[in-house]
Amino acid sequence: MLYQFYEFQHSVWSPFRHAAEKMEEVFRSPFMPVSYTPMGRAIAASCHLFERVTRRYIKPEFGLHFTEIDGKKVAVEEEVVLLKPFCELLHFKRKTKKKHPKLLVVAPLSGHYATLLRGTVEALLPDHDVYITDWINARDVCTSHGSFDLDDYIEYIMYFLHHLGPNTHVLAVCQPSVPVLAAVSLMAEDEDYCAPTTMTLMGGPIDTRVSPTEVNKLAEEKDIDWFRKSVIAQVPVNYPGFMRNVYPGFMQLTGFMTMNLERHVGAHLNLFNHMIEGDGDSAEQHHDFYDEYLSVMDLPAEFYLQTLQTVFMDHALPTDSMSWRDRKVHPSAIKNTALFTIEGEKDDITGRGQTEAAHTICSGIPAEKQKHTLHPNVGHYGIFNGRRWRTEIKPQVAAFILEHDKELGAKS
Repeated sequence: MLYQFYEFQHSVWSPFRHAAEKMEEVFRSPFMPVSYTPMGRAIAASCHLFERVTRRYIKPEFGLHFTEIDGKKVAVEEEVVLLKPFCELLHFKRKTKKKHPKLLVVAPLSGHYATLLRGTVEALLPDHDVYITDWINARDVCTSHGSFDLDDYIEYIMYFLHHLGPNTHVLAVCQPSVPVLAAVSLMAEDEDYCAPTTMTLMGGPIDTRVSPTEVNKLAEEKDIDWFRKSVIAQVPVNYPGFMRNVYPGFMQLTGFMTMNLERHVGAHLNLFNHMIEGDGDSAEQHHDFYDEYLSVMDLPAEFYLQTLQTVFMDHALPTDSMSWRDRKVHPSAIKNTALFTIEGEKDDITGRGQTEAAHTICSGIPAEKQKHTLHPNVGHYGIFNGRRWRTEIKPQVAAFILEHDKELGAKS
């Protein structure tokens, strides 16, 4: 009944939220003398804050309509090139004849939409032909499409790589590092000609026994049955995925928020003050961040539980015990795919050394095809978004991909 109670609570708040919107309009109207007073601005700011705290945030848009290539503005068009029940393969088609490396960005299926990587894609577009996995909210997938677990996730990655063909590069942000590494291992063992040319893993939980974070410790303290009973719910009747078992997005958001509760409360208090002071720019920055951060999606229960068991409890990949559909996964089989791992020193989600562990288990990759960087004073989100990503990390990623590209690279 957890999901149903959440829906009921949202319905109860709905009339109050709409009333707050109308009241804000009144106290912001230039025709209302009170709107120019401190009291009027405080009332309007309070109504605005109430509306934002109680609203439901929908999936944002990427909104990447242009990029810059060789100093020229180039139009970008989003196109869905493959549609699977739980994921769309989205292509950012650039209106240019310039040849750049083909890059598959595997977005995390861990609560937020793929649009969380908007800044990642935006920085990559000038130098890459970018595709991204745009995962679909599990509550919107009809149960007739069956279940979706970690094995299915790995299969999707291989399917997308086959669609994109040879000389594709793959970049995994956080959670997908494990399934991407597993998929590439299986393709390497099969001598698959569509195995990616390079594999970049950013802040991924390859071996969570190394520098465990609070996220990792929770998985170790509880058994899988506790998670199944405590956080899994059924999608209510008003969604296409009615009766599907999911890990609800609102529960994930609660976890995200409580990890840094003081910071989030402070941010909303700052929003209140900015609106009273008339600081529209600061308020807009707050809106942009939280419109994205508070937009969450449900995860298929099978995927969530199998990931917990395989990655965070059994540590299957680094202990050489991971299987895909009863087939053993051998990272040591990778020989021709270059590996680049990236970590942030201040990462409180994926501890220092967890991603670097990929180099140890991928023992078949020659040293000249391996690279690792640790970026000081960079947190988890700073690895793939923000100034440090744009100015320090992305140029290294672009250089690594270009160096090993079979058509354009120095080693081609």
